[in-house]
Amino acid sequence: MRLLLISNSTNPGEPYLEYPKEKIKNFLGNTPVKCMFIPYAAVKFSYEDYYRRVKQRFDEIGHIIDSIHHYADPVNALNNAEAIIVGGGNTFQLIHLIQHNELIDITREKVFSGLPYIGWSAGANVACPTICTTNDMPIVQPESFSAFNLISFQINPHYLDSNPDGHAGETRQERIEEFLELNHDIYVTGLREGTMIHIEGKNIALIGKRNMRIFRYGMEAFEIVPGENLNFLL
Repeated sequence: MRLLLISNSTNPGEPYLEYPKEKIKNFLGNTPVKCMFIPYAAVKFSYEDYYRRVKQRFDEIGHIIDSIHHYADPVNALNNAEAIIVGGGNTFQLIHLIQHNELIDITREKVFSGLPYIGWSAGANVACPTICTTNDMPIVQPESFSAFNLISFQINPHYLDSNPDGHAGETRQERIEEFLELNHDIYVTGLREGTMIHIEGKNIALIGKRNMRIFRYGMEAFEIVPGENLNFLL
């Protein structure tokens, strides 16, 4: 299994997909790979606009992007892909359309057979067992919160350590702790901006310049630094 799960697409002041671009290139390799893009998380812009934006960046690193919205049969489109790319946006809209188009089983089958999977933001969240640790508003009701279940832990993308000034609501950590009160047997990773998780078979690594925060019921939350052993998550 090969996964690259990215917290965010763009760092402040940078072009779109700039910071993960070289990591994506190295992950996919030097030989051009035919990637199938899933743009279903887009809400305020069209799938075609999203596809073109991602295609521009993948063209720069020598890999080929097509989009699943170009096909009448999305399942067959994934059957012919050499990699699966899932973009960010609204997680509820994303999983709603993934479920509606019956892409859960085919994605699991392809990824578990070795097909590379890259997802950022919502695209990283749907690699988890469920979408229950998303930050997004439920703007549409999916069939369930169940996601691709490619990994055995949950990701909270865009993890923040504190609330903005003047906001009296719960911190991100408190929201995750609420999830853990009802879900005792699963780890949650707070994946900060500018970082990503790279999984190759039984090996897992944190990539980036920031630590990752780890949560589990009954345990004190703790920090993992890039390069530290993460195999306990698998």
